[in-house]
Amino acid sequence: MEKMDGLMERAATAGPALAEIEAAVCLATQALLAAQREDGHFVFELEADVSIPAEYILFKHYLGEPADAGLEAKIAAYLRRKQAAHDGWPLFTDGAFNISSSVKAYFALKAAGDPPEADHMRRARAAILAQGGAANTNVFTRALLALFGALPRRGVPVMPVEIMLLPRWFPFHVTKISYWSRTVLTPLMVVLALKPRVRNPRNVTIGELFVEPPDEVRHWPGGPHQKFPWTALFAGVDKVLRWSEPYFPKTLRRRAIGKAVAFVEERLNGEDGLGAIFPAMAYSALMFDALGYPRQDPSMVQVLNAIDKLLVVREDEAYCQPCVSPVWDTALACHALMEAGGVAMAARVRAALAWLEPLQVTGVAGDWAAQKPHVRPGGWAFQYANAYYPDVDDTAVVAMAMDRAAGHAAEYKEAVARAREWIEGLQSADGGWGAFDSDNDREYLNYIPFADQGALLDPPTADVTARCLSMLGQLGETLAGNPAVARGVEYLLRSQEKDGSWFGRWGMNYIYGTWSVLCAFSAVNRDPRSAEVQQAVAFLKSIQNTDGGWGEGGESYAMDYAGYRPAPSTPSQTSWALLGLMAAGMVDESAVTLGIGYLARTQAEDGFWTEKRFTATGFPRVFFLRYHGYSKYFPLWAMARYRNLKEGNPQPVRMGM
Repeated sequence: MEKMDGLMERAATAGPALAEIEAAVCLATQALLAAQREDGHFVFELEADVSIPAEYILFKHYLGEPADAGLEAKIAAYLRRKQAAHDGWPLFTDGAFNISSSVKAYFALKAAGDPPEADHMRRARAAILAQGGAANTNVFTRALLALFGALPRRGVPVMPVEIMLLPRWFPFHVTKISYWSRTVLTPLMVVLALKPRVRNPRNVTIGELFVEPPDEVRHWPGGPHQKFPWTALFAGVDKVLRWSEPYFPKTLRRRAIGKAVAFVEERLNGEDGLGAIFPAMAYSALMFDALGYPRQDPSMVQVLNAIDKLLVVREDEAYCQPCVSPVWDTALACHALMEAGGVAMAARVRAALAWLEPLQVTGVAGDWAAQKPHVRPGGWAFQYANAYYPDVDDTAVVAMAMDRAAGHAAEYKEAVARAREWIEGLQSADGGWGAFDSDNDREYLNYIPFADQGALLDPPTADVTARCLSMLGQLGETLAGNPAVARGVEYLLRSQEKDGSWFGRWGMNYIYGTWSVLCAFSAVNRDPRSAEVQQAVAFLKSIQNTDGGWGEGGESYAMDYAGYRPAPSTPSQTSWALLGLMAAGMVDESAVTLGIGYLARTQAEDGFWTEKRFTATGFPRVFFLRYHGYSKYFPLWAMARYRNLKEGNPQPVRMGM
């Protein structure tokens, strides 16, 4: 209470004048326009923790073809810089020590030539051993180590490739897990089945990272979410499979491998790679290699080129992105630019939408069709190309941008209608929406030993559901007139947290989820005086920092999370909170004034904002993301909307975002 009183006392003097806001909007607009590519699209770097660049180094060594010395040295420099004060490597900026990312970073640095006696390596090794050593890493890390012969195969749960032959009615089937799990596990199962010999030309080993020799380890860790009795049941299944796998008929194995290879080749996706994500690309390359494909084979060439296209190479450092985000960046940049307005803006937005329009997937019924076979395709993917895996989140944001740009014109009418049809068709039975699939919510699958990260599924979530409702609301759909809207709103009401917030699956975290839902409620004309909206507003106000901004860390995904934990303010999270409050009608509130003041004060001379913290999520508790574009378009969006509302233009609030 004292904190909020202090904030309110400062509100009168902290708020910038409209002229100052206008200048900030103009500066940010020009900076964003300067980043637009010649063909109209936007794409900014997408950075994860050190696991991906470390895996890139190890991937090349596995194949016996280390990256050229200059590139490898640059990636090694990046890994060294990311080592934290606790001597290990975290999952996000200022995060706690993580055993899996630390082991991979150490292994990669040693493979790149860093001597074990070097100070940074000695400190990292001591920190890893203090946390139980490499035996305590997660399943996917142990699978990588097993491929290098660094630990025995029994350190990895059994995932026989014969899974590919199971019928759909069986409790486990590849269509019942998420797209990312499906595209990674399918080639990985082939590699594990073939037991190929690693090249490792420098013969790098990491025996020094084990507290006891790996051959003597008898108990390997599971995930913190995995509880009895499921753990006991699946542990028993794992033992039976481990004992029986050597006796599986060879003809059955050949059939299963053939089906897995056919799955991968059908979805190879040119030089954008399987699933357009690094882990799936890497394991597809290892699969082709294990099958004896020569380097000149077109499939192998495509995969290797796709992986190298993820590299970000600078003068002194380099890293590998987990994927790229051009559709997401372009659509969100369009919203920010339309909010900023101006006569010259229309042409630039039109160029961006012209780039987006042909990327709509209308001719391929992707994996989502296994659950919804009668729904026509009509979505957009996150990346340049990923036809089998469009997502409803990107699709909704693109459709809203097109609708807003067209106004009453029919320019994008067909594309928007097709997107709406596809999104409505993918609504899950509980009224919510997942990102890539419908009803991908068989929670028991997260208890299998291979799912120790708890990220095997793609269930409905509040943030994605809110985005779909925002689109439907912007297109004129209402609670009374559209059952899909009514069911979606009911899902959101059921999923509201006790403190008034909503969980953010793809953005960090409750700030992101709450912003998304408040925008959705505004779009479907839910009364801003309703209890759920007022509780959400109270939540956002209660967690505002004394500098006027908002911030939230990856710790909010912890299993023992018991409420908001203070974190430094960031431009993107501040913008989400502001957009959420303004959607709820809180334009003249002191919290909004202070938040706008924070953005005005922290804008850099180049028109953008600096944001080193991670504010997005790949997999809760496991994998986090730093979108370099978030600090470029979200603050512009929030400041422009504030200016518009203060100038008496209520139209932006009726938009879905």
